[in-house]
Amino acid sequence: MRIGSLAEASGLSRDTLRFYEERGLIRSARGSNGYRIYQPETLQLLGYIRSAQKLGFSLNEIGASLPALWDAPEPDQAVAALLREKAAIIDQKIAELVQLKQELLQRAAAACPLTNVRP
Repeated sequence: MRIGSLAEASGLSRDTLRFYEERGLIRSARGSNGYRIYQPETLQLLGYIRSAQKLGFSLNEIGASLPALWDAPEPDQAVAALLREKAAIIDQKIAELVQLKQELLQRAAAACPLTNVRP
């Protein structure tokens, strides 16, 4: 499948596909004419990348997880484990933000908000 066909099928621009390839997220071979040729499975991989981004994964996180997913005997379970790990990270960030909010409110109530305020 050439880049134009993949762009049309995936709904992504050619520039996005080239960017993903530069980042190592997808691969292509070069035809004798120099055109990029993508395997049909690339479309499914692009669907995974888009879904993962919508769920808050960065391209770095996606790229780092792809080799383990490709080699996983149970890919569905491997993806589920990644989602649980991401949820745990979000829980940790929420706890940190709650703590930061409490400190901000304590400082706002202090006579001099920029001094160290401890309960």
